[in-house]
Amino acid sequence: MHVLIATDGQLAAEPAAELAARLAGTDGQVTILSVVEVPRRLLSDLRTAFGDITPQAISVDHETVDVRETVRTEHSGWPGDDAVIERYLSDQGKERTLGLVKALRDKGYEPAVDVREGEQPAADVLRAVDQLGVDVLCIGSHGKGLFEGLLGSVGTKLIRLSPCPVLLIRKRN
Repeated sequence: MHVLIATDGQLAAEPAAELAARLAGTDGQVTILSVVEVPRRLLSDLRTAFGDITPQAISVDHETVDVRETVRTEHSGWPGDDAVIERYLSDQGKERTLGLVKALRDKGYEPAVDVREGEQPAADVLRAVDQLGVDVLCIGSHGKGLFEGLLGSVGTKLIRLSPCPVLLIRKRN
C-alpha cells in the first residue's frame, strides 16, 4: 500500500507516522509531500538585499551624453534565481517534513520526500496522488479555519476531490 502524507509542517508527526506505518504495513511505501508557495517578492527582496541593483549608471548614445537611468546588473556573487528558488524549496521542505521523517525512521520506514512548488496546494496534492499511484492520502486538521475543528479550504477540497480514501489526522489534546 502506498500512503501519502500531505503536510504544511503543522501535522503532528508522531500520530501521523503511527497511522501511516500501520496502513503501509511491512511491504508498503510512505511518501511525505509538502507544497511550497514561493512568495513572488522573494527574488526581488533578496536581490536588493544582496546588492545587485546599481542605483544609477551613465548612458551615452549618439544624441545625448550624461543621461542617467537605472540599470540592473547581476552581482558577481549572485547564485541566480533558479538556485535561490531551489534553496528556498529545499529549506522549506526540510523544515516542514523533518519531524515526520524522523518519526517514520524511528518506526523502521525510509519515507520518500516530495517537495513541490505550487500556488494551489489542493490541486498539487491531487496531482501527486494521481502521479504516484497513492492508495491512501493522510492530511491534518489544525483547526485554523473559520470555525475551530473544521477543515480549512485545502483539506475540504482534498476530501471532496480525492480519488482515494482520505485519512484525517487530528492533533491530540
